[in-house]
Amino acid sequence: MTLRLDLLRHGETELGGGLRGSLDDALTEKGWAQMRAAVVAGGPWDRLISSPLQRCARFAAELGEQLNLPVQLETDLQELHFGVWEGQSAAALMETDAEALGLFWADPYSFTPPQGEPVSDFAARVLGAVARLHQANAGERVLLISHGGVMRLLLAQARGLPREQLLNVEVAHAALFALSVEADGALKEGH
Repeated sequence: MTLRLDLLRHGETELGGGLRGSLDDALTEKGWAQMRAAVVAGGPWDRLISSPLQRCARFAAELGEQLNLPVQLETDLQELHFGVWEGQSAAALMETDAEALGLFWADPYSFTPPQGEPVSDFAARVLGAVARLHQANAGERVLLISHGGVMRLLLAQARGLPREQLLNVEVAHAALFALSVEADGALKEGH
């Protein structure tokens, strides 16, 4: 059976852009509004799954209460940990660590930010979580509230993109995408 998985990225955060990673900053009022607007025409969902970071989990709790749906926090669906780059913008890194940033952008699987999580480990973590979600919830429609990196990874897989193109996948704040997770683990965009 297929799992219908809708992916929602968190909205704008208080500390702005840059590599947020495992930093736990809150949504701005605009971020809350972005997420509320994104789900107006969505669903119906059978359950909500969220990253435990507050920029995802607090909205998931609010939505779960409104829709009377269970909310499950899934730590394996947190953002990539960027190590010493956490909290920094690409512009700042261009001034301090341009060569390393260029290597990361060119092939994130081949270059890990200093003290960061290797993208291959991140991919295994996220794909393992999605496989467990399929096992537990096949036949359902689930809303996953997560991060840009998680969504880029899943969309790149569904689109069959080469690994070097991972960071080319566009995922705006509060973007909503639909995926199907097949019984064999294959990801397809749309339902």
